[in-house]
Amino acid sequence: MHIIIVGCGKVGRTLAEQLQEEETDLTLIDTNADTIDDLTEDIDAMGIVGNGASINTLLEAGVNSADILIAVTASDELNLLCCLIAQKTGHCQTIARVRNPIYSKEIGFIKERLGISMIINPELTAAREISRLLRFPAAIKIDPFSRGRVELLKFKVLPEFGLDGMSVSQIKDKYKCDILFCAIESKNNLSIPGGDHLIHNGDFVSIIASPQNTAQFFKKIGLKTHQVRNTLIIGGGTISYYLAKALSDLRINVKIIEKNKERCEQLSDMLPNTTIINGDGTERSLLIEEGLSTVESFVTLTNMDEENIFLSLFAKSITSAKLVAKVNRLPYKDVIDELDIGSVIYPKYITSDSILRYVRAMQNTIGSNVETLYHVLDNQAEALEFVIRDNSPVVGVPLAQLNLKRNLLVCCLTRQGTVRIPRGQDSIQIGDNVIIVTTNKGLRDIRDILA
Repeated sequence: MHIIIVGCGKVGRTLAEQLQEEETDLTLIDTNADTIDDLTEDIDAMGIVGNGASINTLLEAGVNSADILIAVTASDELNLLCCLIAQKTGHCQTIARVRNPIYSKEIGFIKERLGISMIINPELTAAREISRLLRFPAAIKIDPFSRGRVELLKFKVLPEFGLDGMSVSQIKDKYKCDILFCAIESKNNLSIPGGDHLIHNGDFVSIIASPQNTAQFFKKIGLKTHQVRNTLIIGGGTISYYLAKALSDLRINVKIIEKNKERCEQLSDMLPNTTIINGDGTERSLLIEEGLSTVESFVTLTNMDEENIFLSLFAKSITSAKLVAKVNRLPYKDVIDELDIGSVIYPKYITSDSILRYVRAMQNTIGSNVETLYHVLDNQAEALEFVIRDNSPVVGVPLAQLNLKRNLLVCCLTRQGTVRIPRGQDSIQIGDNVIIVTTNKGLRDIRDILA
């Protein structure tokens, strides 16, 4: 599969790194020669210095034979123009990053009239992810499947839960909740657990279940499950706008601190139900004055990773609020995770996961499609949702009889709207949504689960 990426900033680089593992032929376009040189040194791809909206540049990149063109420059309008020209010049699928809230209500029109295959908005998707976390603050990360009917949820095991030293099967027998333990991350190990796997304080556990069953389990082990009533957001960028709008709809009181006075005036007009404060969100006295010590959630969304991390560490020292920090630079992810500052959002991963899902769906060989895809467990594993559209070697065979790959778990079946955690005697049927968690990367089709 030949893929062209226009725009090689942070998002473009992350995409290129992920897509090179997908057995694809990559061509990268950027106006900055140094950016192209730097990226092609690390990634097996052809680099072209030029404007992605130029017909000659696209022809040089091979748009006539390309399968997908992905435009992720800093300009929404340039991205749309690149896609439009690519369609008129070649016959490829097109994906555009469009972030401006002005266009958010026009996405359907843009896709239909311009013929763009997919519109991605990392800021809106990041805001939705944060919103889910504030509705269920006990979770560190929540990934939805089957249109929200199923969730993959990660939490930290604390001493007050009383789970230390218990096996997975003992926990399930004791609490009798219909959940599945998908993964356990200890300090030095990642496991897709069996029933005899022991859980210890400090472990990060990922479970999959319906939201109702997850809430029931959390209540039984003593974790709070109610959504937060208020939040303090630092930084008034695009994610903050989308997040404040979503939280206001949930009747959560929102306060945003933003340095730029002109931006504060814009936000006041766009968000009439949100309190906007013009000030420096890194000033300790201002944070205390605005109620940091008593707020139920604290979200740091400035343009500087260091500020977001430092502010979360400070908040952790004076409050028990739910903490969420945005981080853009991925190379330090392992260091950040060690800080234990609550939930960390990586918009670049959100974008690449969306596009990878689309690429794999295009590559499927028989009657199943990758409907949802997330990189999970610090990028060491993937959680995928397949829609079974036709017969295949896995259909109609009890799961216990399938020769599945190692480190692979069939986590959930959704059939006619009903969610089921499968047992060994259950089988996959045509029409099912099937959720898989595995450390085996690159699954494109449901039959790839077989050894």
